[in-house]
Amino acid sequence: MLSWFSLIFRAALIMTGFVFAGHLSRSAFARLILRDQARSSVWELLDRVAYVGILGFGIVCALGTAGFDIVPMVAGLGLTGFALGFALKDALSNAISGVMILLHRPFATGDTIAVAGFEGRVTGTDLRYTTLEADGKRHLVPNATVLNNTVTVTLAAKNNADL
Repeated sequence: MLSWFSLIFRAALIMTGFVFAGHLSRSAFARLILRDQARSSVWELLDRVAYVGILGFGIVCALGTAGFDIVPMVAGLGLTGFALGFALKDALSNAISGVMILLHRPFATGDTIAVAGFEGRVTGTDLRYTTLEADGKRHLVPNATVLNNTVTVTLAAKNNADL
């Protein structure tokens, strides 16, 4: 049987490895963000998710190595994740739709689009909303609505010259 000191040392060594892996992940995403400024918000989100996921997995592995029974904790985390996912399904749907819009870029800032009864010039897209401006009004259209409905795009004047 291993001594407590040995178990704690192994757990600390494992956690150190996961912290190092988390920092490697952050530096890789930092380079990606610098290279692709147009999609920086997507890369920043994925950076945070990867870092928290790596550290969370590291904590569970370190606790298991230290001799703790992690089965109830993993089951509790699974149930918590399910409950949060169900409670935040609309927000998560908009965030995932925002990532898909930002990655595929079906329209650009400055284009005029019509979607779900709203029409206006696109002034921005973030992880939750696509912002349209028209007639002195600003419409915040949820990204899930933009992704799941037909979008009519009128290209901006600068883009029409390129066609």
